[in-house]
Amino acid sequence: MITDVTIVPCENSDFVKPKRIKYSQTGISKVWDMVDVHDSVAILLYHEEHEALVVVRQFRPPVYLKNNDGYTYELCAGIIDKDKSLVEIAHEEILEECGYHVPLEKIERITSFYTAVGFAGSVQTLYYASVNEMMRVNEGGGVGVESIEVIELPVCEAKAFSMDETKAKTPGLMFGFGWFLENKL
Repeated sequence: MITDVTIVPCENSDFVKPKRIKYSQTGISKVWDMVDVHDSVAILLYHEEHEALVVVRQFRPPVYLKNNDGYTYELCAGIIDKDKSLVEIAHEEILEECGYHVPLEKIERITSFYTAVGFAGSVQTLYYASVNEMMRVNEGGGVGVESIEVIELPVCEAKAFSMDETKAKTPGLMFGFGWFLENKL
């Protein structure tokens, strides 16, 4: 349950840096406000034995301001803030958020794309991996103060879920589900 919500100015952050860009386009001076943020990785996980896609559900304060709920369904993901390869960061996120130890060579790169292009323009690299119960080493849920719920969504429900507007979800999840249905089914 979310309580005691207060909005305060963001004066110093390790995660976002507000900036104002001034530029000229076809002779017209323009100004654009943005935030400089970390790039990220996301991983589409398929549980072979359960024939399910593994997603995470967590509270996102900016979404709370829009829908008074704030819980979103997302792919397992994390920011790139370590001196490691992208696939190594993806491996760590799978372990921390979902509880599976997936060998690096079993994590397949799908593509990368820009997110939040109107205010951040960060790059997210999308990966895919199959998991099974032999790979499970813990229950997941995140590290530190993270509060992440791991959910298995049956593949037969993936298309309907991705189009269900009553569920707050990321474009990366929707894209990943579409990719899976087109390429792995």
